[in-house]
Amino acid sequence: MARTANKLTVRQVETMTKPGKYADGNGLYLQIAAGGSKSWLVRYMRDGKARAMGLGPVAVVPLAMAREKALEAQRTIREGMDPIEARQAQKQERALAEAKAITFRKAAEQYIAAHRSGWKNAKHAAQWTSTLETYAYPVIGNLSIAAIDTGLVLKIVEPIWQSKTETATRVRSRIENILDWATVRGYRQGDNPARWRGHLEKSLPARSKVRKVKHHAALPYQEIAAFMVDLRAREAVAARALEFAILTAARSGEVLNASWSEFDLDEGVWTIPADRMKAGTEHHVPLSARAVQIIKQMGEDFGKEGFVFPGQKPERPLSGMAFAMILRRMNRADITAHGFRSTFRDWVAEQTAYAHDVAEMALAHTVANKVEAAYRRGNMFDKRKRLMTDWADYCAIPKADATVIAIRG
Repeated sequence: MARTANKLTVRQVETMTKPGKYADGNGLYLQIAAGGSKSWLVRYMRDGKARAMGLGPVAVVPLAMAREKALEAQRTIREGMDPIEARQAQKQERALAEAKAITFRKAAEQYIAAHRSGWKNAKHAAQWTSTLETYAYPVIGNLSIAAIDTGLVLKIVEPIWQSKTETATRVRSRIENILDWATVRGYRQGDNPARWRGHLEKSLPARSKVRKVKHHAALPYQEIAAFMVDLRAREAVAARALEFAILTAARSGEVLNASWSEFDLDEGVWTIPADRMKAGTEHHVPLSARAVQIIKQMGEDFGKEGFVFPGQKPERPLSGMAFAMILRRMNRADITAHGFRSTFRDWVAEQTAYAHDVAEMALAHTVANKVEAAYRRGNMFDKRKRLMTDWADYCAIPKADATVIAIRG
């Protein structure tokens, strides 16, 4: 073997220019192309067929390295494997290892993109993104999806399991779904560390034992005028969005995801499409003069494309935490944005003569009673328009009194 190996010298490899294949031994050949480029290949027989595998250009692979690669190919052949197939298998293993290095954030984004079309509405996808950004990404967002373990999952959900049980449950479930998706895609292996049954249930108390049923903290309607003075003094987009939510008695998600196409400011109407409504039906919201003014001001400040209340990135709406943050800055962490719907409902019941149905329609509540629903054929828009104007006026009174407001017309 020694007499047939190492036929070429470094000098020859550097100076030879004639096109052709020049043997060095152990199946190694220097290949010179017609254009003068030089590369290495190793030739061998496999199942009675001649095969050749490239080892790289001479400029990158020097003679000594080419000889070592040729010897590795011969060893592979003696072990009963095809060098080309073995190299392909190694590439696949490296590709799999790189794939497994995908971060949790990237996996979550791909999961949401893959399932977005099957979800009821865009609001659902926004809720997924919001909860993950708030609770999961700060802990595991930049970690490899393959590295997520039980300890990391508990680090996310355990701190909020007692105080925000419902939120913690949703976060855990969403992490579990993303990790299952990653396992199917080959990004990770093994059991799902976010699984509840037979796993996390051994570490955390059952939701039914810690969840406390409580209403959203609401501001007494007698205090709404003073609150609005403070709110209107603030220039943040979140402040305008919250004021608009209060004036329309709308849900936070309906306001945060409002787009310009939904508004007819000449008629003073906000039409929320069915896919963004909790009840799944289109809802027409009459706008008071102040509510219209807010929308017009948003258009002057940010343009009339996309979301009416844009977040830090114009193509995205305000975060789901925006209202909580503005309330915190106002030192009103004792109330919630959703609670203003209760404030409105209490005011209607105690300070006006508007009918129960008018208030319920203003809140877009679903009617559980089939008989009542059958008789409620219209949307009482004119009455609701007067109601929302009265509510806006009440919110603007420096010192609200308790006088019952009569229905006009």
